[in-house]
Amino acid sequence: MNPLNSISGTLIAGLVLSFIIAAGTSLAGPAPIDAVTIWTHVAAGVTWIGLLYYFNFVQVPGLAQAASDEGGPGGAGISKYIAPRALLWFRWAALLTWLSGAFYLMIKSNLIGAFTLGMVPGKGDPIYQLTIGFGAWAGTIMLFNVWILIWPNQKKVLGMVEASAEQIARAKKVALMASRTNTMLSIPMLMSMVGAHHGYFM
Repeated sequence: MNPLNSISGTLIAGLVLSFIIAAGTSLAGPAPIDAVTIWTHVAAGVTWIGLLYYFNFVQVPGLAQAASDEGGPGGAGISKYIAPRALLWFRWAALLTWLSGAFYLMIKSNLIGAFTLGMVPGKGDPIYQLTIGFGAWAGTIMLFNVWILIWPNQKKVLGMVEASAEQIARAKKVALMASRTNTMLSIPMLMSMVGAHHGYFM
């Protein structure tokens, strides 16, 4: 039985392979809780930002093109089958990314330092806290946008909750602007997150 025939089998195979590699290379490295937390944070973050970029670079322009194509198939299939599933992964990946990132900062005694941008004296390197703090704040704003602006408005757009034509038009605009804001914020966020762990940008 080929595990690649299903997405669950593919994910399980990837996890098993990762555990084998981790077991073979764990002689010198971070504590297991650190490693698992970082791994979770990165995997969830890749899913979240990957879907954010899919929405902005592929789905939104594709649906606009479908709407302007009078003889084409339209975008109903995407709106009915693809978008709800993508939004499910999108919003929960956003939450898991934020929670795992906050947990990592907490176990490293950098949570308060990061959210105060290294300005509160205490444990940790203030330059690291400043750098990671910009990313943490950007991620927090982005999480707010996902759950408070994008998801409730997308439910109206996709017909998951009842809304008038005027409410749907407004919901489209709010969701789009929140999504574009997140795309903009993702660029300095990624710079800060990567920079904090590789000693540059700040």
